[in-house]
Amino acid sequence: MQHYRKGSHTVHDLKYHLVWITKYRKPVMKGDIAVRVRDLIREISRSMDVEILKGHVSKDHVHLFVSIPPRVSVSNYVKAVKGK
Repeated sequence: MQHYRKGSHTVHDLKYHLVWITKYRKPVMKGDIAVRVRDLIREISRSMDVEILKGHVSKDHVHLFVSIPPRVSVSNYVKAVKGK
């Protein structure tokens, strides 16, 4: 079953799998840092109307499967999440 999202003039189902790693794949996202990264990603996603379908914060990389509305570019979303 499709899960379409609706805007004022659009109906969309845009999903992206985003992955990024830490520099030199250093295992720095553990414990409190991993929780803080997860909370920041959720906060930014909520503010940009991005729905997180699945996500995982590992010690050296982050996986996100998200539904991004057409008015938000993928690059701006990634820039906001990684820049924070």
